[in-house]
Amino acid sequence: MTEIQHELIMPNEDLPFKMFLFEGRDGNYIREKHWHRSIEIFAVFQGTLGFYLNDQEYLLECGDFIIVNSNEVHSIHAPKENMTVVLQMPLNMFEKYYTGDQFICFAHAPQAQDEQLMEMICEMYMAYSDKHCGYDLKIQSLFYDMLYLMVTRYREINVHPDILHQHKQLTKLSVITDYMKEHYKEELSLSKLAEIFGYSPSYLSRMFQKYAGINYKDYMQAIRTEHGYRQLVETDMTISDISMENGFPNNKAFSKAFYKKYGIMPAEFRKRQKNAINEISN
Repeated sequence: MTEIQHELIMPNEDLPFKMFLFEGRDGNYIREKHWHRSIEIFAVFQGTLGFYLNDQEYLLECGDFIIVNSNEVHSIHAPKENMTVVLQMPLNMFEKYYTGDQFICFAHAPQAQDEQLMEMICEMYMAYSDKHCGYDLKIQSLFYDMLYLMVTRYREINVHPDILHQHKQLTKLSVITDYMKEHYKEELSLSKLAEIFGYSPSYLSRMFQKYAGINYKDYMQAIRTEHGYRQLVETDMTISDISMENGFPNNKAFSKAFYKKYGIMPAEFRKRQKNAINEISN
């Protein structure tokens, strides 16, 4: 069973949404299952992405996009280099168009023969990259035109009750996983977490398994491993210090978890990262 993680999406400071290049653009990248309350669009301009929504696979090629609904579990596989722009929009931006239960659902539409929407995303990203005078006005104009297309072309009116129930349960679970992300360095047992949120340990365990598809222990380990990954890339901390910093009892436990997730030992991964940087510099 793969790890599922909950993301907290914050808007860019100067825009009402978040826009960035996909972090797996260099290829050889796997983003494990996760979810967030925001609406998300992946727009592929070069290369391909393997996209998984609720265990259904979509192959996105150049010119394709896909809309990810709020609290929809998804994962991504980028085996090769790609150029993918990601937009993340707070759910409350669509509150006037909720179909019920404070929820809105969009068709996934990976066929993406919608050149108009793709052109809007491309123009928004280019304007944001250049930051010429008035760029924020240009971006917001394009953004609201894009929202209009989303609610008129892709919004689904009749949402299945099972989808609404899943959304509600993952919203509850998101509060818990946010707490785990803030306290991952501490000793945080299932029993302690259940007590904090007023659940029995057995109920919370079933909640993780049923709606996130993973047990509590593996989920916590996934959070810690991902933080360790970032520190291997972004710092000169020793592997021993990284292990202890992220709540692992020792190097062996961190290395085992890291290898399970990324298919490579931490020391070898760091070595390859440094070699790649040196090649670019030379």
